[in-house]
Amino acid sequence: MKKWYWIAALTVIADQSVKWLSLRLIEPVTLIPGVLRFTYAENTGMAFSLLSGHTWLLGVVSAVCILAGWLALRRYRLGTPAKIAAMLMLGGAVGNMLDRFFRGYVVDMFEVLFIRFAVFNAADAALTIGTLLMAGSLLFRPEDWREANGSTEDRSGG
Repeated sequence: MKKWYWIAALTVIADQSVKWLSLRLIEPVTLIPGVLRFTYAENTGMAFSLLSGHTWLLGVVSAVCILAGWLALRRYRLGTPAKIAAMLMLGGAVGNMLDRFFRGYVVDMFEVLFIRFAVFNAADAALTIGTLLMAGSLLFRPEDWREANGSTEDRSGG
């Protein structure tokens, strides 16, 4: 898995860079008319502002989930889609956790215009894409989930 950490690192860098840009935004910018706007919002909660005001608690929960996920995945020799999914999820979780601990809120900036939807950020998008990819891997590629039990079976999954 170590050779795949660059995906998580790139996700965190991209997320924090876009957040940095939105912090300097003077007024919202329409990216796709009628579809998507780049704006600035502070979220002290989680998805859809649930648990607002409990930023520190959510930061600790993020850290625990990252550790639990890492411990759970150590027992498998994952295939490529599952590895990519895990790294997107890791990068997204770390990106939002950093905001919670260092800013006291998560910076959100992507606003969907054609439906009423929560403003979200790049870390949220990475978490969502990673979760969908992980679900697809679990459902449609069970061979990607070989247990790493020390046997001599093929471990070419990388």
